[in-house]
Amino acid sequence: MHISEGVLSGPVLISGIALAAMGTAIGLKKLDYDHIPRAAILSASFFVASLIHVPIGPSSVHLILNGIIGLILGWGAFPVILVALALQAVLFQFGGITTLGVNTMTMALPAVFSYYLFGRLVSKRPGIALSAAFACGAFSVFFAAAMVGLALTFTEENFLKVSYLVVIAHLPVIIIEGIITAFCVAFLRKVQPDMLPGYSKK
Repeated sequence: MHISEGVLSGPVLISGIALAAMGTAIGLKKLDYDHIPRAAILSASFFVASLIHVPIGPSSVHLILNGIIGLILGWGAFPVILVALALQAVLFQFGGITTLGVNTMTMALPAVFSYYLFGRLVSKRPGIALSAAFACGAFSVFFAAAMVGLALTFTEENFLKVSYLVVIAHLPVIIIEGIITAFCVAFLRKVQPDMLPGYSKK
C-alpha cells in the first residue's frame, strides 16, 4: 500500500508530513521505555511482511499487520510504522521519502483507530475476542486502503477510479489480515495476555 514518489500533490504531501509528525510525537510520548523491545519486534514484523508486494497502479498490495500493531501499541504504532517505512524507502525504494508522511498516516492511523475500537473486546470471552480481532485486522486494512484512495483523489480527481481499484484489490488482504490478527490474539491470550489491552489492568 506504499504510494510512490511523484504521484501526490504538494499540499497532500505536506499535510501527510505534518499529521504523521504529530502522530509520531504522541506515540513516542505514550510509548513506555519497557515496551521499546516489543515495538522493535513489531516494526521488524511490519518491515518484513510489507516487503512482499504486488504493484497496483501508483500503489501496491501486501500484508500490513497494522491491526495487531495497533492493538498492542496503540499510538506507539506511529513511530513503529514510520521507522519501518523509512528503512523500506531507503533500502528498497518502496514508497519514498517525500511520501513517507502520507504512507505513515495511511497505515498508522487505522492502527490507532483499531486500538480504540477493538482493544477492550480482545480481553473478553474467546468468541467475542476472536471476532473482535478479526474485525480489527480487516478494518485496519480497509481503512488504510480507503485513506490511500482519499490521498490519491485529493491529488487529482482522475485518480478516483484508481482509488476504487486500490480498495477492491485489497479485499483478499482484508480477509487474510483478519485471520492473521485473530490467530495472533488467540496465541497471545494463551502465552502472554498482558501484551493485549485490558489484561494489564486486571
